[in-house]
Amino acid sequence: MSLYEKLKNRQEKIAIIGLGYVGMPLAVAFAEKVDVIGYDLNKEKIELYKSGVDPTNEVGDEGVKNSNVNFTHVEEDIREAKFHIVSVPTPIKPDKTPNLSPVEGASRTVGRNLTKGSIVVYESTVYPGVTEDVCVPILEEESGLKYGVDFKVGYSPERINPGDRVNTLEKIVKIVSGMDNDSLDIIAKVYELIIDAGVHRASSIKVAEAAKVVENSQRDINIAFMNELAMVFDKMEIDSKDVIDAMNTKWNALKFYPGLVGGHCIGVDPYYFVYEAEKLGYHSQIILSGRKINDKMGEFVANNIIKKLIQTNKLVKEAKVLILGLTFKENCPDIRNSKVVDIIDTLKEYGVEPIIVDPRADKEEVMYEYGLKLTSLEDVKDIDCLVMAVGHDEFKGLSIENFEDLFGDLTNEERVVIDVKSILDNEELVKKGYSYWRL
Repeated sequence: MSLYEKLKNRQEKIAIIGLGYVGMPLAVAFAEKVDVIGYDLNKEKIELYKSGVDPTNEVGDEGVKNSNVNFTHVEEDIREAKFHIVSVPTPIKPDKTPNLSPVEGASRTVGRNLTKGSIVVYESTVYPGVTEDVCVPILEEESGLKYGVDFKVGYSPERINPGDRVNTLEKIVKIVSGMDNDSLDIIAKVYELIIDAGVHRASSIKVAEAAKVVENSQRDINIAFMNELAMVFDKMEIDSKDVIDAMNTKWNALKFYPGLVGGHCIGVDPYYFVYEAEKLGYHSQIILSGRKINDKMGEFVANNIIKKLIQTNKLVKEAKVLILGLTFKENCPDIRNSKVVDIIDTLKEYGVEPIIVDPRADKEEVMYEYGLKLTSLEDVKDIDCLVMAVGHDEFKGLSIENFEDLFGDLTNEERVVIDVKSILDNEELVKKGYSYWRL
């Protein structure tokens, strides 16, 4: 009987190592089909899951509460599993080179608890070669087992879009790969248990690793192009949103928009690809250029805030600037690599201490990660400038009347509105005489 059949018959278990925005949905989905051990070294997070609270908001409290996942922070518990999925983050260092510490640490944890006949699948985003050249030696060293004989390895890049309730885990085609045909077949069948959209069997682990960094690099480059256009159109005094709307009437327009590019994928993955390419003697031209443009967008937005404050005769250092949204994208609590922070940092260089509101972000996490204080919108009044930085549904529901309450006694001409996401009714705001700018 194959490992796949044993899993289906609940004779063996799956262990998910890392229960964040990727691992948690995986664990809950698999738990509907097989026995699952959900491991994370963060004891506080595990206690939240056990009490039916989902801090990621990817599954929801009810989904966690009704799940059969065996949540644990005790690493020895994963020894009961024969199919391990590693879904820990892979960030970058301050010098923009890959930080493999989390995936190396997870490999050591799995290795210490690996048994003969196991399969280990990595979902963490890495550059081509990491799974076989970095992770496998750690697994062998820690377990004392031999790769290809006692255990096998595969790679299946995560494609989850945090906060997206349409393109969910089961609706996205899953790329799968294995060290040989036997492992690939088992890995593919295991994922087919939960992926309604089906799987794509990559020809090798390196191909699967490359596919992930390339798909995000492609998106990064396309957004960088739109960001560059937005900066040029700003100098030309042309509304970039109007230009894009006109362009998108053509059937083959790609429908990308300018914006802040942060988060744990698009703002990070291209650096993994560039790093490995440079090790092989190739210096990236397009990818690095796109990254430089996107990394500058927070500063570009902040400079336009300052410009608008000056144009409305505000004393910049005394201006009350309200920033709506801190997470890296709308309708999710994830603050990792948020480029809104770049706006805040640049404003601080001008002496502005902005007021930050984000009902989706965790106050303690924001303070720990960035040293920033979150404020409730109800406590905000008499502002000079409103910055719509993230398009949470809570913010989209704000009306002109809400804006008027926030600005207090200022005349419309003195009220500055910065629309980073281009989601506000610009015609109405301009008609009322607001000093309005959008990316």
